[in-house]
Amino acid sequence: QVQLVESGGGLVQPGESLSLSCTASGITFSNYDMNWYRQAPGKERELVATITGASSTNYADSVKGRFTISRDNAKNTVYLRMNSLKSEDTAVYYCNALGTSWKGHSINYWGQGTQVTVSS
Repeated sequence: QVQLVESGGGLVQPGESLSLSCTASGITFSNYDMNWYRQAPGKERELVATITGASSTNYADSVKGRFTISRDNAKNTVYLRMNSLKSEDTAVYYCNALGTSWKGHSINYWGQGTQVTVSS
């Protein structure tokens, strides 16, 4: 059974920092690209950051320079370090594992989400 368990969300003030973690089980973690998505109330889910199995990274323009994604394959964990948080970063943050089956089909797993609220 595949599980992605996020942790680290909470309430912070603008300008502060927060770190999220997502630990995976039931998959060969290093074979998966790992993504952080977020969804704010009334908005569509958006891709925030990606890290490939080879640790190449990519970021949404809105978080570039403020957020850092990293992974520890030995711990089956992906991290998202969020600095200089803004009110518009408020959302539920979801961890996603993206892989490919032996038939070439995409495989997607999702965590349950963790709330990040940035407010004074």
